[in-house]
Formats: sequence, structure tokens, C-alpha cells
Amino acid sequence: MAVLPALFGLLLATVVTGQNVDISPKEAVRRAGDDLVVLCKVPYPIDSCRMTVGGKSYRLIPSNQDEEVVYSGQGLQYGECGAHIKHIREEWNGNISCMLPPKSGSIEVTGAMRLLVARAPGNPQLVSSPQSTFKEGDDFMAQCIVPDGRPAAKITWYLDEVQLLAGVHQPIITSEPGSDLQTISQNVSRSLTADDNGKKLVCRAEHEALDGPKEAARQLVVHYPPKRLEAGPITIFGLKLGAEGRLNVSLRANPPPAAEWTLGDVVLAPPAADASRSAVALEPLHLGGGYYNITLVLTRVAKEDVDRTYYLRVTNDLGQEEFALRLSTMDEPAGVELDTGAIVGIVIAVLLLLIAIFLVVFAKATDRWCFAGRSHRTDIPDGADSEAPLPPHDDVKGSENPSHDHGDYISNGDTKHPEKKPDTAV
Repeated sequence: MAVLPALFGLLLATVVTGQNVDISPKEAVRRAGDDLVVLCKVPYPIDSCRMTVGGKSYRLIPSNQDEEVVYSGQGLQYGECGAHIKHIREEWNGNISCMLPPKSGSIEVTGAMRLLVARAPGNPQLVSSPQSTFKEGDDFMAQCIVPDGRPAAKITWYLDEVQLLAGVHQPIITSEPGSDLQTISQNVSRSLTADDNGKKLVCRAEHEALDGPKEAARQLVVHYPPKRLEAGPITIFGLKLGAEGRLNVSLRANPPPAAEWTLGDVVLAPPAADASRSAVALEPLHLGGGYYNITLVLTRVAKEDVDRTYYLRVTNDLGQEEFALRLSTMDEPAGVELDTGAIVGIVIAVLLLLIAIFLVVFAKATDRWCFAGRSHRTDIPDGADSEAPLPPHDDVKGSENPSHDHGDYISNGDTKHPEKKPDTAV
């Protein structure tokens, strides 16, 4: 017989749950001390309204607005049972339920929503390889952990001020048994490049209970061999004979590079000068961010300096780069910079055009090739004997020689006759 009460209870539960309660919001995140309005609605008038907040039941009356939790809504006659929670407490984290009278029967209908009372997480922790420096191409991985937040914090990765999207893994959220606090962790991985050197990897944590984000950071140190900033030979323009000349080469490297200049048979490693002190090699100047300027100073530029090629070799522990430099007393050309291949192509095209023009002028002047016989052309019909006499001038069609006499023509129908002029006495 014990089965019958169970079946009866199940039937009642089915009837009650069939009477839906519309509750909004379904979930809310608030700080302690914030306010919140929760509204429950049914499609019929009601005569009472109860709300359970933090385990305590509140009977809400529209006319009573002096309590900590008071009625909110258009009125019971509209089926609205709402609660305005003026100051949320941390211990109220959990479900908020409303109980309303049914349309029929004696069992109250209920609705529930989830309130998360935000609790600030602990400081973010950045975990990564303990090594202090990396090489270009190394695979780097770091993990950010933000513990004990309610709800879990949000993690965003940055490289300096640029947000990282590539290489960011899915976050993992965990919590201790019996605790409603959540710990979030997230990994990021990337293949390091020369551009990463000196940049700061930042794990930024944001949370509803924080006034501003919290960060954990690590600066990346990436070593790479010397890298040139422009391809091919380098030409130094604007030098003046008899004046000082500076040969500057910019490049990037980490660790700092060592330089070596070659001037014919002379090799200079900064800081150094040749025997006559006509050339002085300066120490590489660090411009910041791994960029360096390497300079050779010529005290007086001579003609033989313009005619020779200067060589610069730059090395560090990871490799080397070599440069060839030429000097020019001309100003640097304005406009688009062309490489050697493009310049050679333009010169060849101009030469071909000049040759074509010369050949056309020559052929025209000497009646050769396509201009042959042009000056002896006559209106002799094709196939006519070139030795035949020319026709009389009067028979040439279209002759308009004004030296020939002719009479005026009069029209008579379709035939034209010359009008004879009267003789006049001389």
C-alpha cells in the first residue's frame, strides 16, 4: 500500500509543475552590497507572494517598502510576485525561490533563479620555463592561474599591448570539493621570433568583484643572429670629395654584435683606425629594441675611396651577416627605390628603343627595307609597261590644271555642252 502515496505525490508534483512560473532573471552575478530585482509571474491573479532569499522566507506585501527585501511589480492582481533586494549579502549566494498560490488546488507553485554573489579571486600567477633567455624558433609555453573566484575570472593574454589570439588554449575551471569558489587556468604557446625580444607577456585577469584587472607578466629575452634591414649591396650617397664621410649600416641583433671593416688590405675592428687615421671604425651604437648602427668615418673622402668597395662583417654568438658598400658623390635619387635587376632591365629597354629609332631613321633616309622605292612611285597601273609613254595630260582624270582653257558648261537635261563665247573684236 505504500506505493499509492508515492503515486499520489508524483501526480500532485506533475499538476504543480504543469503550472509554470515565469521568473527573471534566470541567473545574476552581483557584488555584495549591490541590489537586485527578481520577478515571478503567473497568468492569473494571486493574493499572496513569498520569496526565499539566503534560506530566509519573506512574505512580500506591496504596501510595505521598509524591509531589506520588499515587494516589486505591478501588483498581485496582475499575477506578479517580485522582490527588490536592496543590499545583497555574500551569504545569500545560491538559489532565490518564489512561492505563489496555484490557480487551483492548495499546493503553491514555485520558481527559482541562481544568484552568484561575486567574490574577488586571488592574484594571477604566471608559470613558465625557468630559463632566462630563449633562441629564435624556440617553442615557448606559459600558464596563467587565477584562483578562488566566484564565479571564475576571465583571462586575456597580451604581448605588450597587443592581445594574443593565436596559440591561446581553452581555459580549464576547477573547484575544491564542497566549495563554490572556482579556479581558472589557461595555457598559451608560441614559436618565438626576433620581434618577441624585449616584449612583455601579460596574463590579465578580470572579474566582477574587481575594480580593475589584475596582471602577471614576464619579459621575453630572445637571442637571434645579426639581421640586415635591406637586401643587396648598399650605396652611400651624398658624399663630397675632400670632406668627411660616414658609412652607416643599420641592423638588428641579440646578443650585441661585433663588427669588422675591410678596406682593401686593411681590416678594422672597432674601436680602431688605420695607420694614417684616414678611416676610423666606431663601436656599434645600440638604438634600442635590438637595433644597432655601425659606422665607419672617413676623415677626407678621396677619389680612390669612391672607386673601392667596402666590406663589413657583423657577428654574434648565433651567426654573422656581411655587407658590401659603395660610395657616391651624387645625391640619393628620389622616388621609388629600385634593385639592381630592375635598373639593368630599364637600361636594356632604353638601349633597345634607341636602336629601333636609329634603324627606322636610317632606313627612311636611305630608302632601305620597307622604305625601298618610295621616292620613284607613280600612278602606273599594275602590269603596265614601265617603258610606255604617259597619257596626254588632258586625258588624266581629275586634272584641275588652271593653265588649260575650257568653256563654261550649261546643263540641258542630263547632257552638258560647252557654252560658246561670242567672238569679240580685237
